[in-house]
Order: sequence, then structure tokens, then C-alpha cells
Amino acid sequence: MDKIKVALVDEHPIMCDGIQSLLSDAHDILIIHNKRSISDLIPVLFHEPAHVVLTVFYTPDPDDVEHIRLLCSKHPKAKVLIMSMYKIENFIFKMIKAGAKGHLTSETNRDEMVEAIYTLRNGYDFYAKTITNLILRNYLNEDKGSEARHEREKSLSAREIEVLKLFAQSHTNKEIADRLFISVRTVESHKNNIMRKINLKTTVDMVKFAIKNNIVDLNY
Repeated sequence: MDKIKVALVDEHPIMCDGIQSLLSDAHDILIIHNKRSISDLIPVLFHEPAHVVLTVFYTPDPDDVEHIRLLCSKHPKAKVLIMSMYKIENFIFKMIKAGAKGHLTSETNRDEMVEAIYTLRNGYDFYAKTITNLILRNYLNEDKGSEARHEREKSLSAREIEVLKLFAQSHTNKEIADRLFISVRTVESHKNNIMRKINLKTTVDMVKFAIKNNIVDLNY
């Protein structure tokens, strides 16, 4: 299996070193860049692209949103994973709209970070459990085609509904696989089928759909 190439961005060198150390025993993850800013990273990605860009932000700054937007524009194949030291809804939503595919908080641990990198590399979004409800409550205020989606729910298999329910309860791919005695790859396949059948674009929309259609309750 090809290694997942990861670029780190953090203004503090010691933090980059710490993250690199945390990921050192994940043998299928390779840190290829270690930069102080997104501006420093953008040009080097043209010569050596990364699958995932993990960037750390300490305080909310509108310029950071623009930097993420520029990074995603210049390198659309690189999946951007944010780790922020704050949980301000407005900035989190702006980062997502700018193109970030994952978001971690200061409460994250090594296992969650690795899971996020794997998830983004496999083409799915990843949001830390501590901010999932923030995102959901915002998205639930938007109601776009939920009636049509409710009809399409009928096309889901019993196993797909089971996977959808567990995912909406913030279980990771591995946790779902362990509970259902299937492989992680099979879980990802089920998620892909669910999104295709219901015509959803992001994993956040999957959870939104599950809640709106009473597959799972927000207060689980």
C-alpha cells in the first residue's frame, strides 16, 4: 500500500516536531513537508504533492480562511485537515466553506489524528466529536430537499441504515466495523453507497439526513 503523504503547517517548530513524533509509528503515513505557514507550503507542493495537509491554528484570524481557500484552489487534490485551538462556530464554518475537509480541536489525541488522516485520504470528511454537534446544529437550520431525500431513504438496505445510524452517533469507521463484524473497507463502501443513493455530497449531510429522518436523535 502506498504511503499517505502528509504536510504539516504550524508556526511553532516544536509543535510540528511533536506532531511528527506522534505519527512516527504510523508506518503508512509519511511526513514530507514541515512548514511554518501555508504561504511557505504552497510552492513546494507543486514539486512534491501531499495527500493531506495538517495545519494548526491558535487564534481565529480572517487571513487564515483566505489562506485555506488559496491552498485548496492551488492544490485541489490535497485534503486539508485543520487543528484549531478554538471552537468558534463562525470560523469553523468558514474553514469548511473555504475547502477544509476535516477539523480537529485541541482535545484531539493521536488515534483521532491518525483516523482523520486515513479518512481524508479515503475521500471522506472528518470532524472531531467535540465539534460535530456545532456543525450539525448549523446545518440542521438549512432544509434543502429533505422531503425528496426521505423518499430515497427507502432504497437503503437494512445494513446501510445500521451503518448510517452508527456513523451519525459519531462512531469511527473502525468502531462501526468492530460492532458489525465487518472490515473498515466495507464500512467505507456502505457509506459511499448511502451517499450515492440519497444524493449527498458530504458526511456532514449524512448525519443531518439521519437526524432529520429520525434515524438517530441529536441527543443520543
